[in-house]
Amino acid sequence: MQNFCLTHAWLFYSKVQNRKLYLATFAAVLGPLSFGFVLGYSSPAIPDLKKISDPKLRLDTNEASWFGSVVTLGAAAGGILGGCMVDKVGRKLSLMLCSIPYVSGFTIIISAQNVWMLYIGRILTGLASGITSLVVPVYISEISHSKIRGTLGSCVQLMVVTGILGAYVAGMALRWRWLAVLCSFPPCIMLVFMSFMPETPRFLLNQKKRTEAMAALQFLRGSEVDHEWECRQIEASAEEQHRLSVAEFKNPSIYKPFLIGVALMFFQQVTGINAIMFYAETIFEEANFKDSRMASVVVGSIQVFFTAVAALIIDKTGRKVLLSISGVIMAISTAAFGLYCKVILPNPQNSSQPDLLTTLNSASVGAENNLAWLAVVSLGLFITGFALGWGPIPWLVMSEIFPLKARGISSGACVLTNWFMAFLITKEFHDLTVSTM
Repeated sequence: MQNFCLTHAWLFYSKVQNRKLYLATFAAVLGPLSFGFVLGYSSPAIPDLKKISDPKLRLDTNEASWFGSVVTLGAAAGGILGGCMVDKVGRKLSLMLCSIPYVSGFTIIISAQNVWMLYIGRILTGLASGITSLVVPVYISEISHSKIRGTLGSCVQLMVVTGILGAYVAGMALRWRWLAVLCSFPPCIMLVFMSFMPETPRFLLNQKKRTEAMAALQFLRGSEVDHEWECRQIEASAEEQHRLSVAEFKNPSIYKPFLIGVALMFFQQVTGINAIMFYAETIFEEANFKDSRMASVVVGSIQVFFTAVAALIIDKTGRKVLLSISGVIMAISTAAFGLYCKVILPNPQNSSQPDLLTTLNSASVGAENNLAWLAVVSLGLFITGFALGWGPIPWLVMSEIFPLKARGISSGACVLTNWFMAFLITKEFHDLTVSTM
């Protein structure tokens, strides 16, 4: 019997046509592309808004800190809202609806007359980002088959970093209002594309819509495969699923994946990645790198490249191996960047030995110019490590490990953890850099 099942599965996968599956995945990952633009927007926009002539819009240091970090509060709320939406209205409709706060938020930023309008726009785009970061991994996981699920799941993070890079590159040529106009296009395109894509077969079967589920499978797999067989496989995996109760969190099959998912999201953010992405240009300015915008683009390009590499090797290498390698690389690179900042850059707080400080600072000017490349190399290495493991894998694992009955609430808790920690890190990072200046 087991041999028969294996043979049937082999025949099934040999006949699968992935073209429309790739199309549906592309439509969905326009959402992560959109929230990549949201994340990357603050890096080029903050320097512009600090120099703007209009005093009602000009950001001081504290306001710049809130402008960068408040988006994560909106995203945390989006994680909670997305956890409810994904099970109530479905994966597809949730994605389509999140385009509304994306476009509304950027529209408010474009028309902003004061700082509070900027904050409101950032909160709305953050809300949409939180919904997107929860719904898209679930959507892709449920429309894909096991042979390419890891690769397609990694495309979520790939499109996020592509959006970040797009914001960095566009920020070199566009001022903050026009950059916001550009950022509003991806969610509009996503809305149009997703209107032609199917709902996930698993959600349709959970809603007792078997005919629609079969039609979705035919769209996603092509007409040559045994859709009835896959439909039965999905139904069999969902047979034991029922409404989740609080008492069931004592069940290891519920609380273990829940704790794993939350822990992965926690550690992803305490790496400090969003502090670097939000304030990349500011970081390079403080590190006395001459062309801070170009340095940001270089770092963003590195992230896109190695996220693509991770997408190609993740199913062959395994999740644990990549997480370990990723952690080691990030530890080494952050140590190198910290050493650069400690040794090369002047520290005005060391005033107890003014003569020695003056001598060291004078001597460090030449070394600072010669070693400015170390700032870019060390941060580039950090981004490489993050992109290979701790960037894509937590989102991928979140879409894989939860039972269907716990998927909505567990994914919501993971996204809430991720974005709440992102807020703490990005807000405190900016405050710490100001306090040490």
